[in-house]
Amino acid sequence: MFCDGCGTAVQPGQPFCSSCGKQIVGSVIAMQSRRGRVQQHIHLVGIFWFAISAFNSLIGVVLYILAHTLLAPGGGAGAPTFLRPLLSAVSIIVIGGSALGFFAGWGLLHREPWARVLALVLAFFVLFINIPIGTAVGVYTMWVLLPGESEEEYDALVTARAA
Repeated sequence: MFCDGCGTAVQPGQPFCSSCGKQIVGSVIAMQSRRGRVQQHIHLVGIFWFAISAFNSLIGVVLYILAHTLLAPGGGAGAPTFLRPLLSAVSIIVIGGSALGFFAGWGLLHREPWARVLALVLAFFVLFINIPIGTAVGVYTMWVLLPGESEEEYDALVTARAA
């Protein structure tokens, strides 16, 4: 129950607000607690990480297949010899990043304590690597998980899940 003037908690039967001094007339209204930013958006952030990771996995697999079919020795492409190992390495890095993205999405959906930090680190990377979709997912992830009150709210969700 809260004061309708300043929002301070008020006990039933209390004649005046202890904070602002406003007279409490009639019954005290019980306000429902508002869901925080993290609680409202964490599920969607986790799903976005699954989606962008699936997209990146597809790109990594296609790059790896191209490197080992079209650019294979005797493939007839006439490409420089350094291109096959370069594309193979890039594809393995992309697939590894996708695996981390799947892991972050799973951790966020299951309220794991390490998932917030992993998602924020990955968000900084995808800002500039996967333009424009990765940029949007990175900005949204940081908007939900980066503020200090988001850390406290996420920690509360983790402990509530553990209990």
